[in-house]
Amino acid sequence: MIKDGLGLVKAAKHCWEGGLMPGTSGNVSMRIPRGLLITPSGTTWSELSPSDLVELEPDGKPMRAFSNVPSSEWQLHVDLYDRRPEVNAIVHTHSRFATVISCLRRPIPAVHYMIAAAGVSQVRCADYATYGTRELGQNALRALEGAKACLLANHGLVALGATLKEATKVAFEIENVAALYWHALQAGQPVLLDDVEIKRVAEKLKGYGQPA
Repeated sequence: MIKDGLGLVKAAKHCWEGGLMPGTSGNVSMRIPRGLLITPSGTTWSELSPSDLVELEPDGKPMRAFSNVPSSEWQLHVDLYDRRPEVNAIVHTHSRFATVISCLRRPIPAVHYMIAAAGVSQVRCADYATYGTRELGQNALRALEGAKACLLANHGLVALGATLKEATKVAFEIENVAALYWHALQAGQPVLLDDVEIKRVAEKLKGYGQPA
């Protein structure tokens, strides 16, 4: 677990340092051979270490006795991994602008081409449900259909990826698009890009950056 744990801790701290997970909010997880590895509940991100992480079976049952309690959103992660076999990492944040838009219960539209990072031209907002409940996970699943990100009404953002690197990148990119959307609304009505352009960008992004 050491290698996986180091990577998960690094991803979580990157999100915290980037302002995506203020206070003790948010959680990060990844698949492991027997289930999933998830951040603990109410953690102080600056102090997080691999030994603090919790290993869960696919149904959410702890694999062994732990001194830490798993994130209160463990059910959300379990449900997403169960229904999205291509997903190997999940980042859930309370990042400022994504959460602002979620409080308006609006989707994030294509105000900028980098919304394509979510695989869609509109990041949907899931219906509200109390945090930590099965209902929240089911609502998120519907909003995430065909997408790598969604908002949770009056709550925050969920980002998915085949790797921790991808899930983290999606979380940062969609938070930035949410910020652009909010600021554009202050000046007027933003002009949106159409679906054809977002699909074109999505194809170009497949070859963007350096080889892994």
